[in-house]
Amino acid sequence: MTTTKATTWQVIKAVLGAFIGVQSEKQRLQDFQSQSAVPYIITAILLAAIFVGLLLLIVTVVLR
Repeated sequence: MTTTKATTWQVIKAVLGAFIGVQSEKQRLQDFQSQSAVPYIITAILLAAIFVGLLLLIVTVVLR
């Protein structure tokens, strides 16, 4: 199995797919062939923080 370096867009697509729970077998295998899990972890944390921030913003606007 060869290791590859994922592009930024590939990492974002993989993390968003994981958030939703939809990912093809081909994509999953490609993700696991990546050199490092660090970009996936950092991207997941950032996207989760953005998601929580958006939820808080929506709730704040609705409750006003």
